[in-house]
Amino acid sequence: MEKIDIRLLADSAPMGPLQRWAVFLCGLILLIDGYDLTVIGVALPSLMVDLKIEASAAGVLASAALGGMMLGAMVLGTLAERIGRVKAIAISVFIFSFFTMACGLANDVWTFGMLRFVAGLGLGGVLPAVTATITEFAPQRLRSFITTGVFAAYSVGSILAALLGRFLLESLGWQGVFYLAGLPVLLIPVLLKYLPESAAVLQSRHDSKSLRELALRIVPSLQLAASAEVYAPMPEKKSKVPVGGLFQEGRAFSTLMLWIGFFSGLFMFYALNSWLTKLMAMAGYSLKSALMFLLLLNCGAAMGSFCSGWVADRLGIKRVLTSMLVFGALATALLAQSMPQEAIAVLVFIVGFTMVGGQGLAYAYVGQFYPASVSSTGVGMSAGVGRIGGIAAPIIIGTLISLQLPHAQNFYVIATFGLLQAVAFALINNRVAAFCQAREVAA
Repeated sequence: MEKIDIRLLADSAPMGPLQRWAVFLCGLILLIDGYDLTVIGVALPSLMVDLKIEASAAGVLASAALGGMMLGAMVLGTLAERIGRVKAIAISVFIFSFFTMACGLANDVWTFGMLRFVAGLGLGGVLPAVTATITEFAPQRLRSFITTGVFAAYSVGSILAALLGRFLLESLGWQGVFYLAGLPVLLIPVLLKYLPESAAVLQSRHDSKSLRELALRIVPSLQLAASAEVYAPMPEKKSKVPVGGLFQEGRAFSTLMLWIGFFSGLFMFYALNSWLTKLMAMAGYSLKSALMFLLLLNCGAAMGSFCSGWVADRLGIKRVLTSMLVFGALATALLAQSMPQEAIAVLVFIVGFTMVGGQGLAYAYVGQFYPASVSSTGVGMSAGVGRIGGIAAPIIIGTLISLQLPHAQNFYVIATFGLLQAVAFALINNRVAAFCQAREVAA
């Protein structure tokens, strides 16, 4: 009896209708995710005035969704294994769309904060499932390119939040940017119909009929005999690698530097996305101009994400990353200076290109630094520490603003964290990195 490994089939398949639908829908989901997460930075100046919110409390509001994301990634990730990945994605989309829209109906700070936290559950839950879907169904020869392109949609969502905010704030007030976030609920039937279910989920259910149907969707021209068995190889259950494994074989210092780097990097990332509009308004710019700066920040981030990987492949990931972060920290510090609006606009774009766009490169670096046996643990721990920095950033910057310090001081604080990330990554010992050891073995 012929046996067909559906994973190998997907790896070598052409870009057919199933693959195109998967890429399109996953990219669209991340675009919406990016919009919903960035929209707080767009609405914050008007929101603070309308609901009479102090800057310190506004910082907590900006962090509420980030706290929900941490919990959502764990809860909905586990749920996907039980009910299926497609249903988990649909539930996540409903949660973050409905509750982000509901934020527009809030008339007090506590209601708004709770709604943002619940929306964060969906925002955090959708990312692992979308990543797994792209990894499973994108052809192997195009996987890196497709993954990079799909994740760039996240920055496009942030760009749309800033762009649409310039018009919606005038016509509908801050509520309008949240109402718009409810439209993706209409996407759920499309997701349920066209997004492919994970082969591993079907295998765990012993659903041979659905596996055969999935194989024919992956390769429509496949000649599948009636007696052929389509299966998805199930990974062997391995015991979890303890965190202590990250500190072995000379990696202890470098692991600490990675954690400091990720904490600092995501602090800077969420500080800028949450507070840049307000900081620019404090500097005397109109709300429209302040939103344009947020737009430029995310345009730079999208371009930096695309370009940095290509350059890093040729010049070395650590060298490119640390250089970008140093330039970005300098540009952030210069935002505190008084200069023409055109010069500020260029600096904001540079900050987005280097500091924000470089964060994707940081994830690539940590993924390559550890050997395969501890790689997942290393990435997970670094990302977890980074999320703590992301949650802390809006609160800390909001507290500093409430102290009524000169707005320039806030940019110096953000720049300091960017420089700290650069120093931390520069101090990492590449000689104990897995990719360097692999080269030595090959030689």
